Amino acid sequence: MRLMLKNVRLAFPAIFQPAAVGDGQPAYGGKLILDPKASYVEEIRKAIQSVAEEKWKDKAADILKKLKDDKRICFVEGPYTDKDGKVYDGFEGKFSLSTRNPKVKPKALNKHGKEVGEEDGVIYAGCYVHASVEFWAQDNEWGRRINCNLRGVMFAGDGDSFGGGTAASADEFSDLAVAEDENDMF
Repeated sequence: MRLMLKNVRLAFPAIFQPAAVGDGQPAYGGKLILDPKASYVEEIRKAIQSVAEEKWKDKAADILKKLKDDKRICFVEGPYTDKDGKVYDGFEGKFSLSTRNPKVKPKALNKHGKEVGEEDGVIYAGCYVHASVEFWAQDNEWGRRINCNLRGVMFAGDGDSFGGGTAASADEFSDLAVAEDENDMF
């Protein structure tokens, strides 16, 4: 089931290059920081319920309870913490959605809908994005889970960067620029 989550904060992005978490297989994705009061929270709950019912039919409620107890659902209704229980910066008082896909690179767009690359510095850890996500139920040799793929992101606004800054825009230098001369080498 697909959803469009508007104006969510992006953390731990692996949008342009796949990244591994621990000893896991490299994958595209990231964590989305969610406002617990936003309307999309209920949409996420319904999507998780829907994919569980589709996969496990009348056993869905029991399986979902077990998956939630075992922390095997991509949606966490509480702050995201490290292995020692410390809340990561930006996740205080927030919910989170983990997204991951080892095969499909998500689209990355600027606020005008034009595709951007990593070198453009538009999409970064800490920025706000509109995110297209897709939920699915896993039941295979690696176990049962409710997963979420990140299909694409569109830049929605700047936020404090989580580990480095953003690239400067050409506009920041506009009042310092000099007129071009035919004889200028650079």
